[in-house]
Amino acid sequence: PEECAVFHCRGCWTVLGDSLQLCGQEPPGLSVFICFKVTSDVIWEDSLLVGLEGALLGCAYYLLSCQSCGLAVGFILYSSGSDLANLRGLFCLFKDSIICYLLKNQMIIEASKVNFPAVTLRE
Repeated sequence: PEECAVFHCRGCWTVLGDSLQLCGQEPPGLSVFICFKVTSDVIWEDSLLVGLEGALLGCAYYLLSCQSCGLAVGFILYSSGSDLANLRGLFCLFKDSIICYLLKNQMIIEASKVNFPAVTLRE
């Protein structure tokens, strides 16, 4: 694919995932990459957190962290309203916590500035 990228932790450059695992469009209010899989360097604890504000208000989720540096890099949604139901059980990586390495151009770019082709769960 033309627009392949590797997702790195902003804190320590550990590889967290790649664009081949993207499986959905980011919902309004959340700046995330939605992925089927991530590397084993993405860890989470068994304790659920509850969103108290913003797009995750009232949602229960597991916080994802980088195993190498401990930076919070995303979440796995456990329960939510119907508007975010399609994200449950998927890896949502915060764009603010990620740096992308674009394979074709061999460029490093902020995740918030990258636009990948639209992908749906059906694809």
